[in-house]
Amino acid sequence: MKRRIVTVFLLVFVFSMSSFGMHKFYMAIYQINYVPEKKMLQVTSRIFVDDLDKALEKKYNKKFFFGTNKETVESLELLKKYLAENFSLKVNGQSKALNLLSKEMDGDVLVCYLSSKDISKVNTLEIYNSVLIECFEEQQNIVHVTAFNVKKSFLFTESSTKQVLKY
Repeated sequence: MKRRIVTVFLLVFVFSMSSFGMHKFYMAIYQINYVPEKKMLQVTSRIFVDDLDKALEKKYNKKFFFGTNKETVESLELLKKYLAENFSLKVNGQSKALNLLSKEMDGDVLVCYLSSKDISKVNTLEIYNSVLIECFEEQQNIVHVTAFNVKKSFLFTESSTKQVLKY
């Protein structure tokens, strides 16, 4: 099943890159890990920084310079606010706050590390992800979830911004 998902994803990627007209591919990748011994969810997001800059500039009417010496404390606060509005988790029906621990640049990708603590038991995990979708209707957010030694992957798009996992 995993191999099939990867194959389909690669075919879609190659096809989109070889289309008749040059068309930008809008994608971000998220990894969510449940670590029961630490009673926490760990989240890593990988978002193209130019797309994020455009979306935040459109929303907040201000320039953003993530990963440069022009980046400001206010920019970081607005990033936290934006992520909180567009990426959320509910565990067992309860909303969980995500704390932005750190961020770094990896080429042209902004990698953000988030966590949510005090999660002793997971029966259901609801994921909401609309990051960049309001700005780019072609945006695709791929989310990989690993919990209890099981990995599941989901595609979030304009028409599908919520998924629920049951354990």
